[in-house]
Amino acid sequence: MKLLRVGEPGEERPAVRTDDGLLLDLSSVTADINGAFLNSGGLERARAAVVGGGLPVLDAAGLRIGAPVARPGKIVCVGLNYLDHAAETGAAVPERPVIFMKDPGTVVGPYDEVLIPRGSVKTDWEVELAVVIGRRARYLDGPEQAASVIAGYAVSHDVSEREFQLEYSPQWDLGKSCETFNPLGPWLVTADEVADPQNLALRLGVNGVKRQNGHTSDMIFPVAHIVSYLSQYMVLEPGDVINTGTPAGVALGLPGTPYLRPGDTVELDVDGLGGQRQTFAQA
Repeated sequence: MKLLRVGEPGEERPAVRTDDGLLLDLSSVTADINGAFLNSGGLERARAAVVGGGLPVLDAAGLRIGAPVARPGKIVCVGLNYLDHAAETGAAVPERPVIFMKDPGTVVGPYDEVLIPRGSVKTDWEVELAVVIGRRARYLDGPEQAASVIAGYAVSHDVSEREFQLEYSPQWDLGKSCETFNPLGPWLVTADEVADPQNLALRLGVNGVKRQNGHTSDMIFPVAHIVSYLSQYMVLEPGDVINTGTPAGVALGLPGTPYLRPGDTVELDVDGLGGQRQTFAQA
């Protein structure tokens, strides 16, 4: 099942995208797609409503697609989680996941404009697989329990300002939490439709030039390990998002490659999870 939220910012309504591309209005099932919905059997209710028929069809023409999950409680990110990305940045392969947080307010829709911060000279791109938590998770007894707390998956663009991130602070948050720096979506694809999260290709291009072409099988720490690991140090709540890392091909790792400037367009996609397209503008 592919869940999404459509409408202007702050006025999104929940919907389901059918296999033939129709959008069905889920407003009679839930007011929004958020942690409360996921935690209260919302996916099952939505699935039953689709199977039962009768949900109104939305006219998709000109309809904005928002992030598929309303503002998450937290965004937890994993850095240097692909061998080729660690190599291109000159970083040692981590023995444990490298964890940092990203401001939940960075989340925008998959086709929304992204703002280059004032004073930025190193705004960079990162295509990532996002995990959306569906049930409260604390102290999981190993990776095998991770599947029981995952609601689904989405495409995430972990936009980063490298000067802010690496030169202005010993922590990464300044370069990760700038306004609009996490386009998410277009859909939340429920976990039952993703047979193996470690068997997905990720791609990203800038102004029509391919920059990233990776595969989740190359993750140093797979999804199940990440979810279990995080649950030992923090409580994962329904609606939380985990950005699981990016493959090689970022500007930081490609000497001479220009960073993003106003007017640039980035397109990205992940197998089975849809695609995104953003144009960048000056804040």
